[in-house]
Amino acid sequence: MLWRFMLAFFLCANTLFAYFVTENNYTQQQRVLKSLDIDTSFLNDPILLSMRDDLDLYRTRHFLNILERGYQFVPIVRQMIADAGIPDAFLYLAMTESNFSARAYSSARAVGLWQFMPYTGRKFGLVIDEYVDERRDPIKSTEAAIKFLQYLHDDFGKWYLAAMAYNCGEGRVRRAIIEAGTDELSVLLDPNKKYVPRETRNYIRKILTMAHLSGSADFIIGHDGDYLMNQGSSSTFAPIIVPGGTTLSDIAKSTGLPVKIVKEYNIHLNYFFTPPNVKEYVVYIPYDKKSLFTQNFKPSDGSEAFYVHVVKKGDSLYEIGRRYGISYKVVKDFNNLSSNTLRINQKLIVPVAKPTTKHYVVRQGDTLGSISRKFNIGLNELMRLNNLTSTVIHPGGKIVVP
Repeated sequence: MLWRFMLAFFLCANTLFAYFVTENNYTQQQRVLKSLDIDTSFLNDPILLSMRDDLDLYRTRHFLNILERGYQFVPIVRQMIADAGIPDAFLYLAMTESNFSARAYSSARAVGLWQFMPYTGRKFGLVIDEYVDERRDPIKSTEAAIKFLQYLHDDFGKWYLAAMAYNCGEGRVRRAIIEAGTDELSVLLDPNKKYVPRETRNYIRKILTMAHLSGSADFIIGHDGDYLMNQGSSSTFAPIIVPGGTTLSDIAKSTGLPVKIVKEYNIHLNYFFTPPNVKEYVVYIPYDKKSLFTQNFKPSDGSEAFYVHVVKKGDSLYEIGRRYGISYKVVKDFNNLSSNTLRINQKLIVPVAKPTTKHYVVRQGDTLGSISRKFNIGLNELMRLNNLTSTVIHPGGKIVVP
């Protein structure tokens, strides 16, 4: 099960506690439960105890590999959670959701570290469009998850209910409380009554298991993982601000990194450039490359941008090139096309030279279509240049045209 793959991750953090049953460990376990508004008697829950007893079953090299791959974002995510004043156990919620992978994708279309669905992600401030999917951005998605959990806590009043609602939905938790006649955790988790789905019944237990059994030096050393002991104790990446439309290759050149590495740090970008429809955008690079970037990076003069053209019926390379003011050969070469044949809904990256623009004053009888034909520009491109969502225009209005 997925929760078993999480336990090794936090062996690297400074505040972890040992697995051994000691008085200090028991006090720590009580603290975790209290932080989630759970009565400490839940420590005797049979299923929770069984999960903890199963620890030896999955002490394999696999978990050390996960730890090694995933330590980059742990320190800053932990700090964000602490600064927000929400229970630190919610760090393990993210691990339960995604195996602490920003690439995680579920069959239900949930994406990223915190497994946001599109609607919920947008509701809490994440941009999901042609150019980016910020559900895969570890920092912005963590900010959104914190807002979501605070929202759920304000709604339900208890942190363990917020966690359950995060997993199965607010409506399902409300119905469960009504059916059970109480919001007491032990009642809601009744396996016979099934007030909430089985996955949700074990969800809070998984979080607690990982919080309780999150560290064992014996495990690391016993599997030749000594080198991992200090990983994750400091930031390993740095946010930088670049203009919209900046290529990752330009960032890579300024830092001496391969483009592949820069893309690995920015998997929330759908392409190899930052969104061209914004003034500036935050990307991430290895922390130790920040000074090189500052010294060597030269912002683009804005003479070139990149757009994604979705092929429609009747499109040809020649027509697309004419529409964007470049040779069809440039479009073909830029997309590594072996022939001129296009497919409906095929996406083409188009490098566009930034045009000189002027304002056209709308006259009586003008339509957006007639203006687009007059200036030899596609209707969709004209709407994009003017941030229009409809073709309605009025005499006296000003339209930006090339």
